Amino acid sequence: MRLSLRARLTLLYSSLVILTIAAFGAIAWFTVRTELYANLDASLTRAAVSLEAVIRSQLRQGKRSLTPPRRESRPPVSPRDAFEFLERRSLRDFVGPVPPLIADITTQDPVWSAVYEHMLLDGSAYLIQVRDARKGIVWRSDNLGVDSLPSSDVWTAQGAVLTDDRMITYYTIRGVRYRLLVYKGSTAEIAAAYPASEVDATLRQLFSLMVWSLPVTLLISIVAGYFLARRSLRPVDEITKSARTITAQNLSLRLPDPQTNDELARLTETLNDMIARLETSFGRIRQFTGDASHELRTPLAILMGELELALRRPMSQDAYRETITSCLEEVERLNTVVTGLLELSRADTGHEQVNTQPVRFSTLVEDVCDDMVILADRHHITIESDIEPGIIVPGDKVRLHQAVLNVVENAVKYTEHGGMVRVDLMARDGSAMLTVTDTGIGIPADMLPKIFDRFFRVDQSRSSDVHGTGLGLSIVKWIIDMHNGTISVDSAVGKGTTFSIVLPLTSV
Repeated sequence: MRLSLRARLTLLYSSLVILTIAAFGAIAWFTVRTELYANLDASLTRAAVSLEAVIRSQLRQGKRSLTPPRRESRPPVSPRDAFEFLERRSLRDFVGPVPPLIADITTQDPVWSAVYEHMLLDGSAYLIQVRDARKGIVWRSDNLGVDSLPSSDVWTAQGAVLTDDRMITYYTIRGVRYRLLVYKGSTAEIAAAYPASEVDATLRQLFSLMVWSLPVTLLISIVAGYFLARRSLRPVDEITKSARTITAQNLSLRLPDPQTNDELARLTETLNDMIARLETSFGRIRQFTGDASHELRTPLAILMGELELALRRPMSQDAYRETITSCLEEVERLNTVVTGLLELSRADTGHEQVNTQPVRFSTLVEDVCDDMVILADRHHITIESDIEPGIIVPGDKVRLHQAVLNVVENAVKYTEHGGMVRVDLMARDGSAMLTVTDTGIGIPADMLPKIFDRFFRVDQSRSSDVHGTGLGLSIVKWIIDMHNGTISVDSAVGKGTTFSIVLPLTSV
């Protein structure tokens, strides 16, 4: 079953939310875990280093007795006596419920007193063990009981984090898993451990909170995603309903403007522009079809009438010849219309390609003028020309010849007897400018914008003996456009018409 866009957006939104929360939760869990153990390791390290510093400080003072100092005064100990005392006694002799070295210094330094009371006197969960340089245990915390913590000899244990003077790993005592630090100082080796279960319990609570929050988050994201998708796609539904009402018969309708500046507004604007183009295209197609039908109907009606007349009654050979000649003229007219329609159809579909190459445009215009002299002489029309030599344009020689011939031929056809047609060609501002001017009766100003439309003809401005299809100037404009040029017309009734063609010069 194919899901709707709304359902897919809801599913995508919910999936992204869940994945984001899951990723964030995983990162947060591992970050908290790392920070908790890092803080625990730092606490264990500070405890071990501080305790070793206390022991080292007291040994350097050369204490003679392992018991706490009495209140009565006693002779001072010289550094040399302390050195001899340390040589005779080892840390193994410091055994008792309270280490005398630590007990003595705590009476002097409140900082060390706070560390000692927090770690050793308050029944904390810390496990503390002290070994001397010979690896013998000289003191352990009461909560260790008869158990002991490993020495630095096990630094190669699996999973241990090793540095130059300490080891951090896990160690199990009486079924309880501890985080263990073994610190190897200059005078003693301190082992400190803390139950990992407290950290693990915190992590389990965090994990449980995340697991229980996922279903709630999923439900909220689905509901929120559904309403968000519904609200976002509401304009799309309106566009869809409006688009269904637009057909080929009412292309003047447009989609409603959402009055926003977002993607939907741009989509609506684009669709309305497309509908406008379709309306224009449909209008041109209807006009083109009607004009083409009209142009084809006339010669076909003439053909049918003359052929029926020739079949109804016997005719002389000359009459048959005249009928056949008339039919051939109509067939030629039909062929001209069909050929023009085919060219314009190929142009509209983009199948007609221009074979671009340097064209000697001056020579081409001269040849067209020479060819039209014969037609002009029949109507006693003078053709004058002023053609600048050496002008070369890029393009298709055959198509350019067709365009120039059509313009000059129209000027000759629609110029009255005794008139004149002038052809001028010059190069100016990097372009070739061709003007064809006649002294015909001209074209009304309101008809000029339609002069290049297909099948458009100004009948009142044409001679009664001139027949045309109304496709010539449309083909000319298409050819000029294909050559990146422009064509324009200027005319005045009773004075004549001027066609101007501008083409880019070749860079060769």
